[in-house]
Amino acid sequence: MYSDTNGKLENLRGLIQEIESAIVAFSGGADSSLVAKLCYDVLGDNALAVTARSETYPRYELEHAKKVAREIGITHLIIDTKELDIPGFSSNPPNRCYFCKSELFERLKELAQTEGYKYVLDGANADDLQDYRPGSQAAQELGVRSPLKEAGLTKEEVRKLSKELGLSTWNKPSYACMSSRFPYGQEITPEKLQMVAQAEDFLRTLGFRHFRLRHHEWQGPLPSASTMSGGAATLSTPGGATARLEVAQEEIKLAIEKRNEIVKKCKELGYTYVTLDLQGYRTGSMNEVLGSKL
Repeated sequence: MYSDTNGKLENLRGLIQEIESAIVAFSGGADSSLVAKLCYDVLGDNALAVTARSETYPRYELEHAKKVAREIGITHLIIDTKELDIPGFSSNPPNRCYFCKSELFERLKELAQTEGYKYVLDGANADDLQDYRPGSQAAQELGVRSPLKEAGLTKEEVRKLSKELGLSTWNKPSYACMSSRFPYGQEITPEKLQMVAQAEDFLRTLGFRHFRLRHHEWQGPLPSASTMSGGAATLSTPGGATARLEVAQEEIKLAIEKRNEIVKKCKELGYTYVTLDLQGYRTGSMNEVLGSKL
């Protein structure tokens, strides 16, 4: 195993050469874009990038993936998936990503067999070994290869090489599907996904780059006015949701400056409360509640 970035790059090129032909699970993020770029450079038309269009993948990201594929020159195919129809997915268990990735990789393997590609590749990197990634189990079970991980490339090295290779994604903020905006155990619906997507689109127009809007709902029935005065009646359903905004530390000042606009938009979308998380943006924050259960 190489210890320097350039050595890892040469190792990665060699891995891809041995692969001979492949479908790349392509989101348009920094990781999968580097895989797609190198596959196209090494394999040419024997490489195909495939993006899954779904309720959990906002149009903004889809259009960006199309743009990056054009920049790379790789043939780009878009397929439709329905994550919310997968049994067990919408109830949002901690291993939710396993169900999603299983369906995606099964679809890509079928496509690879039909079209004559030898492997399906994803963009997992060496840093992903340090996080809770149930989707990695699906990849392993279905024989999906992770060339960045195999070559030992970290996220920092992915960005460094992407910049050197002229990829516009070298500094693209990390992105996770919209399902990651909901606490485990809270049902995911098209309506809720739309609320989050519209809120994040608005935040993007205000200049935010590294952020997540987390969607929290009140749990259980809420007391009615009669309950508060000694009566027994309660509301049968939750009465609202809270938007918890995570932004990068350097963008907290912007969040405070734009707080009135943010609150107004979120309330228009249906949020009752709008909060700013003082810990700031961090990937996998919804995993913090799992702690030692992982």
